[in-house]
Amino acid sequence: MKSQVLQTPIEYLKGVGPQRATLLRQELGVATFQDLLHLFPNRYIDRTQYHKISGLNAAVTDVQVIGKLISVKTIDQKRGKRLVARFEDETGSMELVWFRGHKWVKQSLETHKDYVAFGRVNHFNGTFSIAHPELELLQTHQAQRRSALQPLYPSTEKLGKSGLSNRVLGQLVAHLLEEHAKTFDETLPDALMERLKLIHKSEALISIHFPESQTKLRQALYRLKFEELFYIQLQLVRKNLINKHKIKGYPFPQVGDIFNEFYHRLLPFELTQAQKKVLREIRQDLGSNAQMNRLLQGDVGSGKTVVAFMSLLLAIDNGFQGCLMAPTEILSVQHFNELSKWGNLLNINIKILTGSTKASERKVLLEQLKQGEIHCLVGTHALLENRVEFKNLGLAIIDEQHRFGVAQRSKLWHKNEHPPNVLIMTATPIPRTLAMSVYGDLDISIIDALPPGRKPIKTVHRRDANRLNVFRFVRDEIGKGRQVYMVYPLIQESQALDYKDLMDGYESISREFPSPNFQISIVHGQMKPEDKDYEMNRFIQGQTQIMVATTVIEVGVNVPNASVMVIESAERFGLSQLHQLRGRVGRGADQSYCILMSGDKLSEDAKKRLETMVATNDGFEISEVDLKLRGPGDLMGTQQSGVLQLKIADLIRDGETLKIARSYAIELLKSDPQLAQEQHRKVRDTLKAILQFKNIWNYIS
Repeated sequence: MKSQVLQTPIEYLKGVGPQRATLLRQELGVATFQDLLHLFPNRYIDRTQYHKISGLNAAVTDVQVIGKLISVKTIDQKRGKRLVARFEDETGSMELVWFRGHKWVKQSLETHKDYVAFGRVNHFNGTFSIAHPELELLQTHQAQRRSALQPLYPSTEKLGKSGLSNRVLGQLVAHLLEEHAKTFDETLPDALMERLKLIHKSEALISIHFPESQTKLRQALYRLKFEELFYIQLQLVRKNLINKHKIKGYPFPQVGDIFNEFYHRLLPFELTQAQKKVLREIRQDLGSNAQMNRLLQGDVGSGKTVVAFMSLLLAIDNGFQGCLMAPTEILSVQHFNELSKWGNLLNINIKILTGSTKASERKVLLEQLKQGEIHCLVGTHALLENRVEFKNLGLAIIDEQHRFGVAQRSKLWHKNEHPPNVLIMTATPIPRTLAMSVYGDLDISIIDALPPGRKPIKTVHRRDANRLNVFRFVRDEIGKGRQVYMVYPLIQESQALDYKDLMDGYESISREFPSPNFQISIVHGQMKPEDKDYEMNRFIQGQTQIMVATTVIEVGVNVPNASVMVIESAERFGLSQLHQLRGRVGRGADQSYCILMSGDKLSEDAKKRLETMVATNDGFEISEVDLKLRGPGDLMGTQQSGVLQLKIADLIRDGETLKIARSYAIELLKSDPQLAQEQHRKVRDTLKAILQFKNIWNYIS
């Protein structure tokens, strides 16, 4: 269809008008012809089947019955009236009920005529009924050409009350298809259609709304899902290729003395195969002229930091500076301590800049940075301030990037003449299909093996009744010189309730573990940052044995001596959060434990989450289960969800289609990066339309 026609406001469609248009906008987000076309049915009902009244049962939902109207009467009720018709076939009788529009309905009904009644069946006091049925004279019903599978569209109570029923929505879509089906433009190249045996766009759109058979419906679904995923991938892959072509990076051609010294002489352990593979990918990127944009995924404790440090050494060997940005001060201090430990052996000048750096220190530090005397600057958001000037920034490493917005990241880009090479690290395992859709414009490296000698964390699920045994176990572990985390959930809606939960927990733990034998730290979101840091540091230094906290400890703090993690009300946490929390222990050589406490009443989802945690330590396996339970939007948080407002495809069910779509997108752009060839004109025009009308497939970012 010509793009312009698709952008026509919905009020101009036959049968809509201003009033209905307002409702469609408010309730379903349907503002244009395009939106209505992409209001795909939720499910379909087989209208070739007819039920007998005697065969109805409570398990059947939508039914179609042929029968006669025997009587029609109005019945008074507490509020207003209802209209009740007795409807019977040769096997029995049921009721048809209307709570609104009695007058009009009553006028239109004719007793002792054959009708087809369709709707959702209810069962009350031994009688079956349908409220607000679709009712049609049998004669009219048989004369109409209709699809065997009737679409059921998304709806709301308000739409139903305003007369915009499923039937009316279906009629509006039918009008749109009748008027414009001949002008649908094909959006995919002929060669691709041929290879994948895809049906034409117009046939797919007609069959998705009004399928003649299950086969037609399957063909339409596959075609539209493929197209949606193909154009998302095309944009992401193209963005990646354009960046590589357009954005000049700083090449680091030589592997110099400092890198070799560290790798061959000072590295205290052998790198895993996974770490070596990722380093090779990074070296390849940094050796080219294009800017590196790489996402490094690795589970908690997989050794991302050493890979990041060795990437920094490549920058320094080639005469550039580097920076490492972390989301919290504690985490940046931890990174600083770790990098400095290695940096001191190599005479590399590494400094830290955070919000609490004193003004006098800051002044000296900024001057040294500008002169190029500092090789690497570690810090928080403070690195983004305009006053922070590098002499020659060549590599920016960002830890837990989902904590930084796009605007913040772009500030780093302007710290040098060309944007620096970028390495983004995350300990949040992202399922492959999701990573392809959210970070499809980045190159992705994965460290999928733990360093040798790391013992997997033993995870158990215990009910409240076992609490005394859990406390006994904790006491034994502390007796061995270990430290313990006790984490309480955070429910956004109620800080007061969270606080109460935490304080109640703190009191009961203080009773069980009295001072002076036991020292307890407490950390929660309502504390001042300096108090929080003070308590965290006491725990890090081993002055306290137990840390009672809300989820503020989720990101990154490394306490090798902490070997037990007790998570209270574990059923209230999401899977990825549980996995992140568990990753706070198991940092040292000792066997570590994670104990998931819960009440007795658990939902099916909660059971599944806790069972998954007990069954596996593999973050990627956990993230796949999480994706199935929560869906993509929730998993990524609000920042990323825009990419994933898919109209018809589903990242969980359509993972295979996504991979195929991505491989074809890559193949097409490799053969014709500018989409200049005549055979790719359709793709070029469609992409242009996507960029021109942000509401065409507005789910494509």
